[in-house]
Amino acid sequence: MKQEKVIDTFKRTGALLEGHFILSSGLHSSVYLQCAIALQSPDVAAEFGAAIADNFREKGIQAVASPAIGGLIIGYEVARQLGLRFIWTEREHGTMTLRRGFTVNDGERVLVIEDVITTGGSTRDTVSALEKHGAKVISAASIIDRSGGAADVGVPRFSLATLDVPAVEPSACKACARGEVAVKPGSRQTVGSKQ
Repeated sequence: MKQEKVIDTFKRTGALLEGHFILSSGLHSSVYLQCAIALQSPDVAAEFGAAIADNFREKGIQAVASPAIGGLIIGYEVARQLGLRFIWTEREHGTMTLRRGFTVNDGERVLVIEDVITTGGSTRDTVSALEKHGAKVISAASIIDRSGGAADVGVPRFSLATLDVPAVEPSACKACARGEVAVKPGSRQTVGSKQ
C-alpha cells in the first residue's frame, strides 16, 4: 500500500485533524491522527491490516500483540490476516503489563502492532512487558510513524506511512505562546508519559 493512499484515507475519513493538540506523550502538535475514526470502517481496518500483515507473512510470527487502546483494532486485524492469536498489554499503575489472563510462551515470536507511533513509548513498553514474560519480539509495526523515522522502539519496525510532524514540549509551543487553547482528542489521559 502506498503512503499516499494511507494519508488520503485519513483525510477522506476525517481522521487527519489540524489545529492545536496535546498528544498522549504530553507533547503539542498542529496535526493529530485519530486512527479510531479511520478504523471505524471495517473495510479500512481490513485494508490497513492486510498491508501490514503482507510484510510479515514469512517471518515466523506466532502471535500479535498491541498496547491498549490505540493498537487494539489494527492489531486484531493484522492477527486475523495472519491467522494468529491476538493479545494486548495495558497500563496498570502506570506500568505496561499483560492482564486478563494473557500469557506468552518462552521464546514465542511476537509482532507488536500500534496505530500511530510518535515517540515509540507505548510500543517500547509493550515490547518490554512481553519480553519480561519470555516472548521474543521480532518486530513492531504501525499504520503511521509520525516521528519521521526517528522513534526507537528497541526492535526493527515498519509503518505504512511515515510523516515528519513536529511535536514539541508545551514550553516551546508557538500556538500556546499565541494563547491558542490545546485540545486532547486521544484516549490516554496520562499527560507527560511517553508514547
